[in-house]
Amino acid sequence: MSGLFTKALLAAVALAASLSVAGAQDKGLENPRSTAFHTSLKDKKVVFVPLSMGFDLTEGWAAQMRKQADRLGYSFDIRDPAWSTDAGTKAIQSLITEKPDLMVIHNPDIQSYARLLKQAQAAGIKIVQINLESNTTTDSYVGADWTEIGRKAAEAIVEKCDAGKGVSTKVAIDTGVPTAASDVFQLDGIYKVLNEHPDIQVVSQQATEYNPEKARSIMSTVLQQHGDLCGAIGIWDNQDTGTASAIKEAGKSDQVFLVTSGGGNQVGCENVKNGLFNLYISYNVPLQGDLLNQEIVRLLLSDGTAGEVQTMYFNPLTMITKNNVNQRNCWTLDELK
Repeated sequence: MSGLFTKALLAAVALAASLSVAGAQDKGLENPRSTAFHTSLKDKKVVFVPLSMGFDLTEGWAAQMRKQADRLGYSFDIRDPAWSTDAGTKAIQSLITEKPDLMVIHNPDIQSYARLLKQAQAAGIKIVQINLESNTTTDSYVGADWTEIGRKAAEAIVEKCDAGKGVSTKVAIDTGVPTAASDVFQLDGIYKVLNEHPDIQVVSQQATEYNPEKARSIMSTVLQQHGDLCGAIGIWDNQDTGTASAIKEAGKSDQVFLVTSGGGNQVGCENVKNGLFNLYISYNVPLQGDLLNQEIVRLLLSDGTAGEVQTMYFNPLTMITKNNVNQRNCWTLDELK
């Protein structure tokens, strides 16, 4: 009888399974992983502290972060310091008290927020740094490798201006804010290359404070003093529109090879098409936004404590010239919203 019972039991299990599958075919099966994913993200709070809103980089990242937050059901807020480091400091201090689940920080320089980021992580707040690093390493950094950008910019200048290649071996460097990650690390990359090419003469290295009008004035003066300037390296495309204007006004667009870098927006690409930028090193804001969103979700879902695991990802760069500038390499804010 036991054999008959076993056969009957197996038959009953098989029948139940077939009925379950039939029901699933009618109404579908709940995916427990999807349910857990969305449940875990619900009611989480993410806050972005940029350098400032109102320009291509921060508006692009914010558009992508907001779109993902709306899709996945967590809250997204922005505390805009409007280019004021003091206001950014106060915003972070306030957030340490408020205790959001995660902060996305765009550092004005490598030191100003360093102590506050340590305090925030000690308070249990996870932190992603975007594109500009602090001396404090947090849960994650996503963005450009500024040393790599500096190296590629200098290599391009050497190719055009080393001994016997250009009108002279004179080059100029326009920085932004001397203590920003984009400056200190990029300059390191630049000089690691230039030091291997002693014929290259750096005739000017001045800070523009990201101001295109100041960049224009500096380059205008440099060209008056060095009419045979061969090349120029700028730190950021928005400021370097001023540098390009000075070169054009002096009638030297065909002589001075201008290298800049930026997020790859359509305006920067138009400046390449128009011959204002000779080489535009793009760190690709849409790609950075996708990577940033992945890190946000990863950290929100993680049971680990703030600062327990520290990671970084230097995103790929795109070298944009007149030969390859196209819609695939460039973007507009409307496309990201």
